[in-house]
Amino acid sequence: MAITVPTKPKPQKSAPPVKAGVIPRNSIAEWAVTILILLFATSTIAQPFVIPTSSMHNTLYTGDHLIVDKLAYAPPGPISKHLLPYEEVKRGDIIVFRHPTLITVDYVKRVIGMPGDHIKLVNKQVILNGKVLNEPYAVHMDNYLNYRDNFPIGEIDYTSDSKMLERASAMLRDDVFNGELVVPPGNYFAMGDNRDNSLDSRYWGLVPRENITGKPLVVFWSYDAPTEDLKDYNLHHMFDLAQHFFTKTRWNRTLKLIHGYPLD
Repeated sequence: MAITVPTKPKPQKSAPPVKAGVIPRNSIAEWAVTILILLFATSTIAQPFVIPTSSMHNTLYTGDHLIVDKLAYAPPGPISKHLLPYEEVKRGDIIVFRHPTLITVDYVKRVIGMPGDHIKLVNKQVILNGKVLNEPYAVHMDNYLNYRDNFPIGEIDYTSDSKMLERASAMLRDDVFNGELVVPPGNYFAMGDNRDNSLDSRYWGLVPRENITGKPLVVFWSYDAPTEDLKDYNLHHMFDLAQHFFTKTRWNRTLKLIHGYPLD
């Protein structure tokens, strides 16, 4: 199954403290979880996905094939919470979630805002709770657009999907105060790292907590292919693989671990 991450048409610190009973997701522990998932996973705890567009570039490339950890944010049980590395969703996490209007489609984005956070963009720069956000992962590749780059000011400049437009309009109506979005309880504000070419929470609203299904864990294979081939494994893609598997595979991304970036 592919993570469908449509892109928007043009123009249209230190780690937090580890809680008791939680295995830190780094170094040996992280690699152990990765290997176990790769060897023994089923679709209930891990699942392969492919990134078909550039909305998370340069963090995730078009053609990256991922293993998604579906246990990361699962509600812990009385015993399993001591055995498995469950965690809370945090700012800066890269998450996989069911799209709020395209329920059967999975998206991948980065969490920028948590419940209670105040968010706005000023000339492409994210202001979080009154502070300019340091985002070394963010890419800007396009000219200035008012709504996109000064969210939530101005008129929504992507209106091709009526359900997305309705949901984004409700967010602007109900959750914007004094020129800032205030993230309501149980919801998250998510954006693509390719900030000028990402169809994200600015255009379809907030991500409900219950829609979050996991987090990308590792790139197990990366192949340089066009979006149309990655969304639908067509005959052209099969021929392309047969001819160019070795030359178009990005070998340097094989088994690359995927990390969030702490935002405080």
